[in-house]
Amino acid sequence: MAIDTPEEPFVSTVPYKQRWFEDYEAGEVIELAEYPVTEEEIIEFGKRYDPQPFHVDPEAAKQSAYGGLIASGWMTGSIMMRLLADGFVSEVASMGSPGLDELRWLAPVRPGDVLRGRIKVLETRRSASKPDRGLVRLEQELLNQRGEAVARMVGWNIYRARPAA
Repeated sequence: MAIDTPEEPFVSTVPYKQRWFEDYEAGEVIELAEYPVTEEEIIEFGKRYDPQPFHVDPEAAKQSAYGGLIASGWMTGSIMMRLLADGFVSEVASMGSPGLDELRWLAPVRPGDVLRGRIKVLETRRSASKPDRGLVRLEQELLNQRGEAVARMVGWNIYRARPAA
């Protein structure tokens, strides 16, 4: 299921990196930067963390079900995290994440692909036990240069509430 872009999306005047919990609204869609994927990075990541032949050996990968070298799904998730950290995660209020509820690798990522991130705010909820913070549930997608979703993640993030004036 792809993130639907609303006809009239919510637009906050607060820059993403400076947001507090109160600055997020369900339905908001955020476009992130692009990330070019190289063969060298795929192989390096694969050798280090996921040394399956279709991640580390271009010749062996040709004989695999994928017909060529592909990035590890864990590398794809790491790219999404990099795009989030660079363009979205608040420097003033982020308190991390308790984890993902869903993670799907939808299509192979190949050398030369250019990925871009898209986030949709699904819901926000102030913490009942710790009212100085709130939870923001996000749907995160990585799309390739053809606009095809290659990965989808749904999870929660914790943000500090804006301090009292």
